[in-house]
Amino acid sequence: MTVVDAPEVVIGTDELALDDLVAIANGARVRIADDAWRVIESSRAIVDRIVDGPALVYGLNTGLGHQRDLPLPRESLREMQALIVGAHEGAVGDPLPAVVVRAAMVARLNGIARGGSGGSRPVAQAFVDLLNAGIHPVVPATGSIGASDLMHMAAIAQVIIGRGSAEVGGEVMSGAAALATAGLAPIELEPKDGLTVISANGVAIGHAALLVERAERVAAAADLVLAASLEATAGNPSVLDEAVLRAKPVPGQLAAGSSIRAFLAGSPLFEPGGPRSVQDPLSFRVGPQVHGAFREFVTLLRDAVQLELNAMDDNPLVDIASGRMLSNGNFHPMVLALALDAVRPAAAHVGQLSDRRMNHLWATVADVFSDEGVMDRLVDEGGGLSRYAAAALMSELRHAANPVSLDVGILDLGVEDHATNAPVAAALTERALDLLEGILTIELEMARIAHDLRPAVAGQAPAIAAAFASLQVARASVGHRPSSGRVHEAESSALCDAVLDAARAAIPGG
Repeated sequence: MTVVDAPEVVIGTDELALDDLVAIANGARVRIADDAWRVIESSRAIVDRIVDGPALVYGLNTGLGHQRDLPLPRESLREMQALIVGAHEGAVGDPLPAVVVRAAMVARLNGIARGGSGGSRPVAQAFVDLLNAGIHPVVPATGSIGASDLMHMAAIAQVIIGRGSAEVGGEVMSGAAALATAGLAPIELEPKDGLTVISANGVAIGHAALLVERAERVAAAADLVLAASLEATAGNPSVLDEAVLRAKPVPGQLAAGSSIRAFLAGSPLFEPGGPRSVQDPLSFRVGPQVHGAFREFVTLLRDAVQLELNAMDDNPLVDIASGRMLSNGNFHPMVLALALDAVRPAAAHVGQLSDRRMNHLWATVADVFSDEGVMDRLVDEGGGLSRYAAAALMSELRHAANPVSLDVGILDLGVEDHATNAPVAAALTERALDLLEGILTIELEMARIAHDLRPAVAGQAPAIAAAFASLQVARASVGHRPSSGRVHEAESSALCDAVLDAARAAIPGG
């Protein structure tokens, strides 16, 4: 990933928007505003004053975890910081994607700028420098239990002090070498800095922020796919009537119903004699309700991420107003973890409707599969029997919906006896969105085939026609007689981007 020259995102004392975090994660540059620097310096001044005083403060002049009451001599605090970082670098597994690592760094940087951490100015500047230089610490994926992402953040901190490893321009090298590529030098951590850089939920917050934007597009794609299947089977659009939606004004349901209706604008289904039946199976009829519920929980996730991103979750907390440092539990992102856990079953219900609708799409065309040329055409296009793959994807999605926020045991001699598992919840939510996209892609392809082989209505909504055309472009990109796997990969990659954008652009009056 390369860092783009513009736009530059400025982190100040106002709340950082999710869109700004996503922009930096995707390569935008970042700068700390003067007002935020003043907050950082005021916060740090409190740390410097207290560290020289007689009071014991957790993580400042004491040990960590079960050694919380062990006093540390003032003269050794600076040397202890690198040891704190190194001792917590215990994550394992494949590296996190660079975009997630960048998002984690942005989340930590914004937290420092809020003033609760007491981090020194060189620490904040180090995060800015890494982001703007495109230096991405190699962070193994597994390690955090969601009570601060200690293991993940320690891997980032190692690079700041010239250790660990990082990726720069696609090449992995030592942390020291990565800094040297940008003319940067390792920093020396001051007292409290070791805890400042590792005691944060950067990965959970950053990853979840990326998922919000993606889930919102998946929600819109699900509406498009339902609209396509409704038209392909001559379904009854009465379930989308404004009077129906207003009768139960759940915000997500109103949004989903309006979205599906917009994709069907100009469809023959709204003409007299358009629908085949007075009432469709539930997988069609309750689309606004189920898709709306998914939207509700995505909104809940957005709110949770926005709150965590701009909160002060450090332990100990530096309270600038009172000049104190306070032990606390703000590092526990419970609402975020539960919101992530809630999105997955909502996504699974959307997938379940899609899976059920495919049975009806199959029924509309099954009797023509034996017609001359039909099977040859499907093989030429890489169609195959992806309906069965959709069923397998749905099975995995159903299991991915299980909550994980309760699945952490007791650690560190009983001191750490509760956790949120937020990073695991985020990883599973990303997998759930992958699976849902895969299922919806197969349904959209089946709707296209059904419309082509046995049109249920004469004509087509412009948005759906545009979606099918974009889907065909994706399919054609993999060549003649491709495998169904290659076709599905190309179409899935296009669904929430090119296909969705084409459909939205074709909505009459949109």
